Order: sequence, then structure tokens, then C-alpha cells
Amino acid sequence: MSKIAILGYGTVGSGVFCVLRENKDLIARRAGEAVEVKYVLDLREFPGDPVEDVLVHDFDIIKNDPEVEIVAEVMGGTGAAYKFVKASLEAGKSVCTSNKALVAEYGRELMAIAEEKGLCFLFEASCGGVIPIIRAINESLTADELDEVSGILNGTTNYILDQMNRCGKDFGDALKEAQEKGYAEADPSADVEGHDTCRKLAILSSLAYGKCVNYKDIDTEGITAITREDIEYARAMGRRIKLLGTSRRTPDGVYAIVAPFLVEENNPLYGIEDVYNAVFVHGNMAGSLMFYGSGAGKLPTASAVTADIIEIVRNRGHKVPTNWTSESLCLEDTALITGRFFVRVRDLTHGEIEELFGEAETFETEHLLDEIGIITPNMTQEAFRAIAGKLGDRLIKMIRIKD
Repeated sequence: MSKIAILGYGTVGSGVFCVLRENKDLIARRAGEAVEVKYVLDLREFPGDPVEDVLVHDFDIIKNDPEVEIVAEVMGGTGAAYKFVKASLEAGKSVCTSNKALVAEYGRELMAIAEEKGLCFLFEASCGGVIPIIRAINESLTADELDEVSGILNGTTNYILDQMNRCGKDFGDALKEAQEKGYAEADPSADVEGHDTCRKLAILSSLAYGKCVNYKDIDTEGITAITREDIEYARAMGRRIKLLGTSRRTPDGVYAIVAPFLVEENNPLYGIEDVYNAVFVHGNMAGSLMFYGSGAGKLPTASAVTADIIEIVRNRGHKVPTNWTSESLCLEDTALITGRFFVRVRDLTHGEIEELFGEAETFETEHLLDEIGIITPNMTQEAFRAIAGKLGDRLIKMIRIKD
């Protein structure tokens, strides 16, 4: 029998506890032995909850118990979580986590400790909720040179944009609803400012390209500036606005960016709605693949954590290798990357548009008669910034096009 400890009894922690209890017989068959929760660490009390029987408030009880072989960290953050995970590995316990902030900041260091001690450090649930994207990159696609990882990596922002698109809500109302449904935190900045997506993209890119991608080096823009008017233009163009995390190989290296993009109808990411996530991966042999599933929620994330627990039990005494090395990957300057842009401008004639942008598509909507929408030809972001400087306050908005 394998005995484990769960660090944190919040949404995900209580979900892991539930999955291990409800599916204990199935888990035992698939792991090859029973898996028992010996401890759950939390500072709070939970009167009447089954967790009372195993609840502890002192991490040292877990660290010093040789019976505990596996620790599941679901606390979040990089303070106590980092301290406890590192101490668990140093005490000879394998670890799995759903904590994308921890993995993005300290993943390589924690993997190195695990490798040195012949342990596992797994983090499937840190990216994409229940989607098994990390296992796919780490195991199923090892024969491929991956040249792109791109997708919707945050269920909260996808829900907000979906509500704005389908129900005509403005950003504030859609965010409030997401909070009421438990999809967004009281402080939603990590989601809506793009930081959550950025960390997940750094993790996936590090695995895909085999070198450390520092999330702090990724150009990141959130969705707080997206308006009903932007949604209306997108609809007029047969497109939808999605917050995407994208990294891609080029002849000169790899670039990475997190930003709202306009996605056209024939793109598989166009139809991803509600809190669902989807990750597109391209390999030089496998071609294009897309992974889809719930990107938020108690039980979907808990399912991914529990799958890591089973993997660790199956691999007792063996480490699970990854393609993520300690060598840093220097990202390209996105200012030099070519793409198309959608811009909203005011007080500009068609002649001036042609003079500034050359051949460009234009769009007008019946509710915004004092402005015009433009899809630019291919140009670098640096070139666009030069044009934006000439436009001054006549430029209302810019959103990138996903080609």
C-alpha cells in the first residue's frame, strides 16, 4: 500500500481527497496497489468533514513520517508551497503538483533534486486542467521535433470572452459572473492580465523545446481592455477573440507571446467555449494535434493530480524523465516577428489608410459610424509601432490576428 499526504484542502485538495476515496478500487487496480491518504495538511478546521480523521496542521509530521512516500501539493503560490515541496523531495518523497506558479518559477530546480534522489516530480495538472498535455509532450511525442505550442490555457478568460461574444455582456459583468460561479478568484488579475497563461506557456515550451523558458521573458497582455465594440467587429469579420499563449520555432530561434488574438472560423480554437481549454501542438513528424478538455473545476484538476499519483506508484524506485534541461532558452524579440493586426481607427480617410498600411481590408459596423476597422497586411510589430506613432490618438485599439 502507498501512503500519501495532500498539502492543502481547498478546491483542488478536497477534489483529490474525493477522487482517491470515490475511485479507490479502480485506482488500486491501475496503480497495482492500494493508495491511502495518511495526512491532509491545512491550517483550518473542517468540522464534520471526513478529512478530520487525517487532518494535520504541522508539515513536519508529514516530512518526518517514513511511511509517506508521495506528497501532492495543491496549496498554490510559491511561498510555503516551494518550501514544503523542496523539503519533501529532500526527505525522499516523490511529489506531484497542480501549482503552475511553482513549476514555472522553480520547476527545473525541483526536477534536479528529484533526479538526484531517484524520485518523481510530476505536474500534469499545472497546465490545461484535466488535459494530459504534459504527458503527451513528455512521452508520446518524444520522436518529434516540436515547432509550435499554442492554445487557450486559461478557462476563466475563455469563459469571460465567451460570455461577451455569445451573450453581449461587457467585461465587468462577465467577470462578475465568473467570480460568482467560482471560475475566477476575488482577485482575478492572474487570469485576466494573462499571467496564468504565461506561466503555463513557459512550462509547455520548456518541455517542447528542451530548454528552460523563463516566464518573465514572455511578452504578456491580458483581456481587460477588450470591449463590446471589439467583439462586434470580430463578429462582423467572422472571427472570435481568444486569449492565446503561443510559442513557435522560427529560422532564428523561438518566440513566445500571450495576448488576445482574433481567430477565424476554420481554426479549431474558434469553437472552444465556456471554461474549456485547448492546446495545439505541431511536430515535424506527427503534424498537427489538438488536445481539448476542461481547464477549470475541482474534479477535472483533481483527476489530473490523481493520475500523477498513480504514475508515481507505478514507477516506484524509478524517475520519470523529462525533456526539460537546465539550459536557458533565449527568446526572440517579438517586435521582429511578422503577423497581421486588426486596428480600430478614427478620423482616417481610405486614402490615408492606404498610405499608411498599403493593401488593407476595412470593416465598418452600423453602431460605430465614427470609426473604421482595418486588417493590416503582414508586417513586424516594430513596423506597426512606427505606424501607431504616426496615428497618435486616432488609434483606438490593436488586436493581433491568429494566422
